[in-house]
Amino acid sequence: MPEIDFIGEVHNRTKRNYVQRVIDYDKAECAAVAKQYAFDYWDGDRRYGYGGYNYDGRWRGVAERMARHYGLKPGDRILDVGCGKGYLLYEFAQVVPGIEIAGADVSAYAVEHAKEEVKDALTVANATQLPYPDKSFDFIVSLGALHCLPFSGLFEAIAEIERVGKNDRKYLMVESFRDEREKANLLYWQLTCDSFHSADEWPRVLASAGYHGDYGFIFFT
Repeated sequence: MPEIDFIGEVHNRTKRNYVQRVIDYDKAECAAVAKQYAFDYWDGDRRYGYGGYNYDGRWRGVAERMARHYGLKPGDRILDVGCGKGYLLYEFAQVVPGIEIAGADVSAYAVEHAKEEVKDALTVANATQLPYPDKSFDFIVSLGALHCLPFSGLFEAIAEIERVGKNDRKYLMVESFRDEREKANLLYWQLTCDSFHSADEWPRVLASAGYHGDYGFIFFT
């Protein structure tokens, strides 16, 4: 179960003032709004989430790196758990023509406002109840979604990911921390994270949940 960084380059492009976020805004109120995963979270004010989540091509390099690493080829079926507006899936379809894509996200707003080219492949669903048959997918990816679940939900989601995957070609990315500064920054910045574990602890959690695949982190440095 190796740790691999596919995401750091994209994550680190955004500049953040961690302390100012909790000075300027009511963090609890912002988190409550964000967890509705509706307009405010995706396309509303920055205090509630992305502040406008629009396609800008940033995921192309991620899709290219993953496709190379996992040997993805035409005819493979891939699933994005927590797919949002489907931008990563769109890039996979461009990088590997002929690949079959599917995405699941708890946000009806995100699916409704997904990239048109992939919208028909997306489904509104919770990661704890994936609406797919056993062993349906050759590759499963989940970026920045599973840490939004409470501990019991995290285990349920991993069980579902294992159920619908054919093999160990899986990649999960979650928010984490390596020291007290990164832990504090994560607490200041995050709005939807319910499972807080250090980078040392996450592999143990994933193994306990029965996960077979790779993983990675983003850190708030």
